[in-house]
Amino acid sequence: MSAKGAEWAEAFLEMMAVERAAAHNTLAAYSRDLTDAGGYLATRGTGLAEASAEEIEAYFVSLGARGLSPATAARRRAAVRQFYRFVLGEGWRDDDPSRRVEAPKQGRPLPKVLSRDEMDRLIAAASARDGAQGLRFGCMIELAYASGLRISELTALPLAALARDPAYLIVKGKGGKERLAPLNDTARTAVKAYLNARPKFLSKGEKANPWLFPSRGKAGRLTPRRFAQVLDEAAAGAGIDPARVSPHVLRHAFATHLLEGGADLRVVQKLLGHADIATTQIYTHVASDRLREVMATKHPLGRKR
Repeated sequence: MSAKGAEWAEAFLEMMAVERAAAHNTLAAYSRDLTDAGGYLATRGTGLAEASAEEIEAYFVSLGARGLSPATAARRRAAVRQFYRFVLGEGWRDDDPSRRVEAPKQGRPLPKVLSRDEMDRLIAAASARDGAQGLRFGCMIELAYASGLRISELTALPLAALARDPAYLIVKGKGGKERLAPLNDTARTAVKAYLNARPKFLSKGEKANPWLFPSRGKAGRLTPRRFAQVLDEAAAGAGIDPARVSPHVLRHAFATHLLEGGADLRVVQKLLGHADIATTQIYTHVASDRLREVMATKHPLGRKR
């Protein structure tokens, strides 16, 4: 694998670990898949960073020719596709060389989404922790759900961004691109309550910590891993299977509930910071499924007689 390809692959795996809370085994599988693709491309005198659509297509064809199981071949195709979507979103390439190849027939899994009631219960369970801890974690979930923030964006929020009770946040996302993230009244109220308790999370005598969610650890701020642990605990306390909850699921809920409420797809794309609207469109399927379920179970003509 070329040096640039290896650098991009490392950044992709870091994103999967931090923003999508991918398990260790999943990350190891993605790493093997990208190494396999890089090795094949090297035999053709290119690499992941420079590969053309024709070369990626040839790699996908080679998976079947090598006698790999359909599941393994599909996973390797999926890993390469996700890698190039990430690269495109970061602006490192202007094209996605994997897009022209026919997608595997296994279908793309829809994102996990919590209902509005489940979100309310999750926030209540996190807020029920003792004292300042409840204020902090309740505030974090409120912010993520109200603004669609990635976990890396949430934990990297500076104190100055919310010190004056803004209606919007200016968030620096992937590739250094800035976007506006809205704050509703509930989230702003949660921030105000938390700010009064924030000094309790500072080291003794510390006054200059710049982060909204400081920590006494080496990073000086709360880590994504710690927040994910708290989400698991809050899910259990709310009677929700922790396997259905992760920091990224809060972002899914934000997008899906907006679309269910009638928001325009382009607006949701901007709020999420997606470079490609195709990434946002997956939420329309989730929202449509939910709306069909409501119509079938709640509308008088939809009920079975």
